[in-house]
Amino acid sequence: MSLNLSFVSLVYRLYYLKCPEFFGAFLCRIITLHFNDQKSMKRIYITLLAFVAVISGVLAQDKPSSPSATATGKIGASNIKIVYCQPSVRGRKIMDGLVPFGEVWRTGANAATTIQIDAPIKIEGKDLAAGKYALFTIPNDTEWTLIINKESNQWGAFNYNAKFDVFRVKAKPSKTPGFVETFNISIIRDEIVFTWENTRIAFKVKG
Repeated sequence: MSLNLSFVSLVYRLYYLKCPEFFGAFLCRIITLHFNDQKSMKRIYITLLAFVAVISGVLAQDKPSSPSATATGKIGASNIKIVYCQPSVRGRKIMDGLVPFGEVWRTGANAATTIQIDAPIKIEGKDLAAGKYALFTIPNDTEWTLIINKESNQWGAFNYNAKFDVFRVKAKPSKTPGFVETFNISIIRDEIVFTWENTRIAFKVKG
């Protein structure tokens, strides 16, 4: 009987947090009806094993909708590292829709995007000392604002406070050559480039 209890306990621990209502009801049902019936327990083992196999396959495909990503590059003497999350279009209107014009945006998803540098740089002519910062933007149809903020440990832009801004700079967006499903940040030559949907925005960087 101890083997039966161990097996049931293992399966319960593995999957209870993922589907508590369904699996809890299922587990209570089989224990109530068959716990003392050894022949039935064999059938239960087979059923549970099949259940585990199916759920394992589902969980293996359970990827985050906005996975974490990192853009790295070197401009001048500075190594640049940008950590962000990548939302996808998934049939939605992005610019002036999911991402409203005229409002501070986390520039990705989940936690605020961060930029870390190990030597001073200039972004659109503004000096930035070595360190780690939050990176926000304010999108608009004809002009974007890039914000570098001292408070790097933030969730989204919910607690954004302009008094901690290091500086703000502006750049004009352009159209991408093709449709971009997943938000992307890259460091290309002397630019930090954002692309998503049909929009491309680049900010000049000097080391």
